[in-house]
Amino acid sequence: MSYVDGFVLPVPKKQLPAYRRMARKAGRIWREHGAVQYVECLADDVKPGKLTSFPQAVKLKPGEIVVFSWIVYKSRAQRDRIINKVMTDPRLDEFMDPKKMPFDGRRMFWGGFKPMVSL
Repeated sequence: MSYVDGFVLPVPKKQLPAYRRMARKAGRIWREHGAVQYVECLADDVKPGKLTSFPQAVKLKPGEIVVFSWIVYKSRAQRDRIINKVMTDPRLDEFMDPKKMPFDGRRMFWGGFKPMVSL
């Protein structure tokens, strides 16, 4: 069964063009190393909740938008191999410097998931 890495992060709206360029390049790198799918989505119908929500989870500030992303792999083992390759790929160096990221990486959260239902 497949394996999924999920990400949620806040991006300043004025940084969306830079984020989009970074995401396209990162997506190509992940796919070259074997990821099955790479998806980046902008919040469209996402409202603050009473207890929790996407905006609250990333401490969304005025002028920012929530990005929800995921990467699909064939398996957890494949994901672990791909992550090792991606993290040593020199093309990612420009993304790894927090001063150059077009978003606040401290408010990003992520995790690996085993699919439970896939139709």
